[in-house]
Amino acid sequence: MSGSCWKKDPALRSLNGENMNEAVYLNKATKRFGSVVAVDCATFAVEDRSFTVLLGPSGCGKTTVLRSIAGFYDLDEGEIYIKGKVVTNVPPHKRNTGMVFQNYALFPHMKVFDNIAYGLKFRPSSKAEADQRVRKVAGMLGIEHLLTRFPAQLSGGEQQRVAVARALVIEPEVLLLDEPLSNLDAKVRVRVRVELKKLQRELGITAIHVTHDQEEALAIGDRVVVMNKGKVTQIGSPAEVYFKPRTRFVADFIGTTNLLKGKVTRTDEKEVVLSVASGVSLSALASPEIALRDAQEVTLSVRPESIEVNAERPLGRANILQGEVKDVIFMGATTRYFVQSGGLELIADVQGSETPLKGVVYISMDSTKLHILPELD
Repeated sequence: MSGSCWKKDPALRSLNGENMNEAVYLNKATKRFGSVVAVDCATFAVEDRSFTVLLGPSGCGKTTVLRSIAGFYDLDEGEIYIKGKVVTNVPPHKRNTGMVFQNYALFPHMKVFDNIAYGLKFRPSSKAEADQRVRKVAGMLGIEHLLTRFPAQLSGGEQQRVAVARALVIEPEVLLLDEPLSNLDAKVRVRVRVELKKLQRELGITAIHVTHDQEEALAIGDRVVVMNKGKVTQIGSPAEVYFKPRTRFVADFIGTTNLLKGKVTRTDEKEVVLSVASGVSLSALASPEIALRDAQEVTLSVRPESIEVNAERPLGRANILQGEVKDVIFMGATTRYFVQSGGLELIADVQGSETPLKGVVYISMDSTKLHILPELD
């Protein structure tokens, strides 16, 4: 796909004369740093009042996309629209976007009140109006009692709220968040992401959130834009990118999955039978989105929670294999089994398994939970 832009997803709506409730639209956006293509023909739309997450590994281009939307980077090719207007060459302070940085970027010599009010200096508002807006947004975020403190006197979670308040006080059309939770410890991060999502819904604003944390993306995103090596790989709801990945990369990157190489031995409108190991066949539901032929090589993605583990051979189940438990990891709500079945090594997650199984077991896989990828790489 290098050298030519990724084709527009048919699910995306065009801004050519018919704005269909899009807050942000990127059309073949490309950004280079020297010989490195950081963003390669990125094309996607962000629905108004939605929470969209840009997800991908470090260096995939997601932060470059966010900074390009904010106006901090100029595109080499392509266009950016905000609320139906081309802003590709519009300076950052005229785009009406609010940015929350990974390190919060608070001014250490300013009190919280002045940090929040900083962006209002560049917008026409009276001192009384600015004071009212600062106190209003501080109240929404529960930090009104911190207005006279300095950033060094705040916890990580409190600093994060101040950074969000500073972005919201200018009443932006789009809120941009660049991994704002990465510096928080695990429990605080979970609590704050829930608060962020709740705030976005209550205010009815459009938010674009960058993260490399798959769990975070699935928890807060209305739509997830998966990126890899500068390209948009898949766009969909959290459920779509998790259960119906379009590529091996998406399947492997988001959560844990079993990726099995297989060959089609039989296919019709309802069922696909695959040979995945010597003498081992599995059946999956046929998908109208994927055209398969006999002897075609494919990759099969099976999530660990879609595999059942039993001490006895279950009755009336599909895709039953006998295997041997090689290792068990207790994970609290679930127990993770590593099972060897012939030439297959499978990971299975079982809920509520206080007394883990050992030795020979039977595993079964619902054919509706087996997802076929048409490529091996």
